[in-house]
Amino acid sequence: MFYLFLFVIIYSASFAQPEVPKLNNWANDFTATLSPQELQQLNLRLKTYEDSTTNQLVSVMIASLEGYPLEEYSYEVAEKNKIGTKEKSNGVLLLVVKNDRKMRIEVGYGLEGVLPDALSNSIIRNEIAHYFKKNEYYAGINSGIDAIIAAIGGEYKSDFKENPEGIGVSGIVILFFIIFIIFSFFNKSRRIGRSGGYIYNGGRSWGGGSLDGGSSGFGGFSGGGGSFGGGGSSGSW
Repeated sequence: MFYLFLFVIIYSASFAQPEVPKLNNWANDFTATLSPQELQQLNLRLKTYEDSTTNQLVSVMIASLEGYPLEEYSYEVAEKNKIGTKEKSNGVLLLVVKNDRKMRIEVGYGLEGVLPDALSNSIIRNEIAHYFKKNEYYAGINSGIDAIIAAIGGEYKSDFKENPEGIGVSGIVILFFIIFIIFSFFNKSRRIGRSGGYIYNGGRSWGGGSLDGGSSGFGGFSGGGGSFGGGGSSGSW
């Protein structure tokens, strides 16, 4: 078990860190998959939801992480953009990595009670994945947003059942938390360049396009200072 743990740490540390975008929109597509009209509709909907509840729900789609850990990248995007308010930490990030066929729902501290890991897992499996399998990305993202909003409002129920055998979900969470802490140590040592700045794989764009700005022209999004602790769930299709 120890050697497996050590292998995971060394393997993860070998990948360069992808660029973490500064988001200007609620709905962001760096793969040119969604049409401008679809992005406009998603942005308007998410902005309206924030205006009425203060909850910040953000979606991001990129092409590939090229081996970089999904959970690490999702956390970094959420933290860098401070999704959610500082007072409530009520932010949620729906990250879709199209070519890797992976996704994650990252949940801010303040919403972990109403959107726990099991519920996020159910949303990914039951509300999003079947659309993505048919390459219906707008429908999948929209369905995921529906379910997340319903879950926060207490109107979505999970069918997730914990496995009583093995180390269990709690053990897995603890193990990944330890890996995350140690990996972060390796990651920080990689980030320091000759001038003390960050290195993003030689300035290379990760995700099929520039990550310097918004993708729909909607604009206006700004994080409110929210914090994240690794809550959420990952999945694939």
